[in-house]
Amino acid sequence: MTDARVAVARMDGRETFKDKAYAALRDVIVSSDVYRSRTDIRLDERQLAQDFGVSRTPVREAMAQLEREGFVRSIPRRGVYVVRKTKREVIELITAWAALESMAARLITETAKDEDIAGLRRMFAKFDGETLHAKLDEYSEVNIAFHQAIIELSGNGVLIQLAENLFTHMRMIRGRTIGEDDRVERSIHDHMNIIQALEARETARAEELVRQHALGLAEHVAKHADYLD
Repeated sequence: MTDARVAVARMDGRETFKDKAYAALRDVIVSSDVYRSRTDIRLDERQLAQDFGVSRTPVREAMAQLEREGFVRSIPRRGVYVVRKTKREVIELITAWAALESMAARLITETAKDEDIAGLRRMFAKFDGETLHAKLDEYSEVNIAFHQAIIELSGNGVLIQLAENLFTHMRMIRGRTIGEDDRVERSIHDHMNIIQALEARETARAEELVRQHALGLAEHVAKHADYLD
């Protein structure tokens, strides 16, 4: 099987090279559609350094950090590869996310401003039943932004930090599953119910709706994502 090669943009010097390499490589991993293909995605340290226009040291340091965070895996005598989680690992990630996001929903009902919650509803104003599938890629991005906004609107710095790397994994998983089965219709229906509960400051209901929405994704993966194994 031929390894896929990623395309990257040349760096500038406005940030430290290690930080810039880390951010660029994480963006590449997120956009690599690792769950849409069975082709292994190899990250060539020397080629990446050349493409970025930097030495190999910051690229090596960035890869080491990404490996600690579970995004890449170093295989002796083969190289560094983007990690594709197993079905069990994906379900565990989603379960952890459900706990964080449901707590974020609880905090939103207690502390968030009305105008910030209203911003969640505006995200979906352009979508209706007739255009939803026609704009699936666009909706997928809004769907991801919605879940990120739930975390950010919690206002809890520790929770936001805990969710940061987990969210990157969740973004890849959600991007893969949103078009499967009838998830897109159920997704927007769930989101509207969540927003309604947040607007009404119904703490317990909002927390439960967010938790069940996330666990619904876990259930979908368990039933339909055989391609992960």
